[in-house]
Amino acid sequence: MRQLAYKVDDLEAAISAHHRLFGSGPFFVARHIALTASQHRGVEKPFDHSSAYGQWGQLMVELVVQHNPDPSALHDMFPWESGTQGLHHAALFVDDVASAIAWLGGEGFPLAQLSRTASGTAFAFVDTRARLGHMLELYEPTPLLTGFYDMVAQAARDWDGRDLVRELG
Repeated sequence: MRQLAYKVDDLEAAISAHHRLFGSGPFFVARHIALTASQHRGVEKPFDHSSAYGQWGQLMVELVVQHNPDPSALHDMFPWESGTQGLHHAALFVDDVASAIAWLGGEGFPLAQLSRTASGTAFAFVDTRARLGHMLELYEPTPLLTGFYDMVAQAARDWDGRDLVRELG
């Protein structure tokens, strides 16, 4: 497991609360993450979201907010404007996203969402709620992705507590 991710309604408030409670941080914020494709339950749907990524001990924590009301893996668990938030997924690196989706599907866990970032990173949300209570996010450990994880972890090791929120370009 590489990351725990929480659906939140307000990134800044969630960052502040998580840091205050657990000492996590600093957080790197990516707003309105550009996607080239996103399918929810096999249907193309926009997925306008922003995320804050911070280090929580040995684990990355992601705080994610969805800006649009369209169906998504986030809204499967936390309906639009419901005011609910909480643990959404645990993220895993897999050798091959398509193979992992097929294997998990064979185990009774359907694909909820498959998206691709503008930088080419594919990520999939597999609906494991029936057994785990949350979804799994799958992605392949590309140099771009592992470099990002390393950067967030290194920032936490060297962190003096200042600049809790750092905007990503």
